[in-house]
Amino acid sequence: MSKTITRGVVMDMAMLSCLLVLLFFPTLSYSYSPRTPSRLNRLSNNSNYLTKQELWLSQTLDHYSPYDHRKFQQRYYEFLDYFQFPDGPVFLVICGEYSCNGIKNDYIAVLAKKFGAAVVSLEHRYYGKSSPFKSLATENLRYLSSKQALFDLAVFRHYYQDSLNSKLNRTKTENPWFVFGVSYPGALSAWFRLKFPHLTCGSLASSAVVLAVYNYTEFDQQVGESAGAACKAALQETTQLIEQKLETTAKALKKSFNAAELQIDGDFLYFLADAAATSFQYGNPDKVCKPLVEAKKAGEDLVDAYAKFVKENYGDSVQTYDQKHLKSTAVSDDNSDRLWWFQVCSEVAYFQVAPSNDSVRSSKVDTRQSPHLHY
Repeated sequence: MSKTITRGVVMDMAMLSCLLVLLFFPTLSYSYSPRTPSRLNRLSNNSNYLTKQELWLSQTLDHYSPYDHRKFQQRYYEFLDYFQFPDGPVFLVICGEYSCNGIKNDYIAVLAKKFGAAVVSLEHRYYGKSSPFKSLATENLRYLSSKQALFDLAVFRHYYQDSLNSKLNRTKTENPWFVFGVSYPGALSAWFRLKFPHLTCGSLASSAVVLAVYNYTEFDQQVGESAGAACKAALQETTQLIEQKLETTAKALKKSFNAAELQIDGDFLYFLADAAATSFQYGNPDKVCKPLVEAKKAGEDLVDAYAKFVKENYGDSVQTYDQKHLKSTAVSDDNSDRLWWFQVCSEVAYFQVAPSNDSVRSSKVDTRQSPHLHY
């Protein structure tokens, strides 16, 4: 498990208390795995929001060009029910590689109520309704990066502080700001604190991907370690049997996993590896281990047992693993997968490839054969 908390200079006693609470607040994680946005949305499945009322900011397209003055509309949210006017803190919740549909009623809401904080959240550029272009052609993705996103946050921070001051009929007053993020937004939270220390008194960066790793073989190794000897052996045997069946009965095999649309074997094998890994990453190892270990002990078909597990838990949609889906340039509700893989390939990395030996996932899941790398 990893936990990163970035803290800064405290601007007042209220935020000092807040930071001390956050320091000891249990933020748990497994090894980081850059889940695709479609999978993230299904896993969270949290429909409980503090607010879903959309607000809009005119955002700069290219923060690095003094000549490009193009703008786009960026969505954000605010929740002021707990805010202690006029000097309460502002909690900035960073949205990441998915459609940001509101401010969720989670532990941040608990902290906001305790410390009288306003809660605001900015949708990441390109995702959800914050798309600068009507097409996601590769040439239009040149402004999709964490660097641009950090400046988005800085612009938004200034914009919202000015807006708050205007509401309170005051000028040149700064509320204490604290930034929250998990996973990729966790990295943005840490980087924002480092790059703009004058704009925030601290940040919580949970499971933050602050150090890019190209071949992330450690992820598969951690899956094997967490599985334990019996489950690891069952998973490895299942992988070998699946590889053998791919050579002879590929269509029937994929159909048994409700994955017939994954015509490319690399897509299919990555989907199967991700299904098992997700169980461990999100705290449900028994969902995959129990049926496989029992099937192995009983001499039953391991592939059938694994197929049942996949269909019951992760088999509702496989298009996020489909190369053809990732090539779609249409702006739509399910375009986050293409956007995220662009970021993965251009800057984030963490490719979950198989180790050279003793791997759980198929050895064919590598950076040479993965279609997701050929953008």
